[in-house]
Amino acid sequence: MNVQRICKYCNNEFTARTTTTQYCSDHCSKRGYKARIRNAKIEATQQETKKILSKPIEDIKAKEFLSVRDVAKLIGCSIKTVYNIINSKRLHAVNIMEKKTIIKRSDLDKFLHIQPLKPVHPDSVHYSISECYSLTEVKNKYNISDSVMHSLIKRKNIPKIKSGIYSYVPKTIIDNLLK
Repeated sequence: MNVQRICKYCNNEFTARTTTTQYCSDHCSKRGYKARIRNAKIEATQQETKKILSKPIEDIKAKEFLSVRDVAKLIGCSIKTVYNIINSKRLHAVNIMEKKTIIKRSDLDKFLHIQPLKPVHPDSVHYSISECYSLTEVKNKYNISDSVMHSLIKRKNIPKIKSGIYSYVPKTIIDNLLK
């Protein structure tokens, strides 16, 4: 019985005498075996490396009190970012020594689940673009400069609705403010 096959090692076509033959020669068979063993060893060391790298994270997750460095590793940011979050009073931390700050795990969990991204004006959800002025319309209608308009929007916390490259502000709020 002769079957045309392709060698698994050298990818050359050969005539096999059985249906289970995978290699064209004894030489390719030995090289294929060594490659399989080598790949198995590489895979085993990669799995071991992954386990070693994930162990510190698992240890951190098990702790009740975390250092700033642990929190940074856990949420994937820099230590400076964690200190900025603590200083902005969004995350409660306790300074137990001059250079030792700890964060309770439950406080970190609360911060991660309830953290608002940015303050939202309560009326911003209810405005459609048809009920709004573009920033150019506001500037032309009330004859004010760009800097005055932007400082007014920022100071009064007026919601801006973005659509493409244009920004819109609610007509009712602008009319009440500038009349």
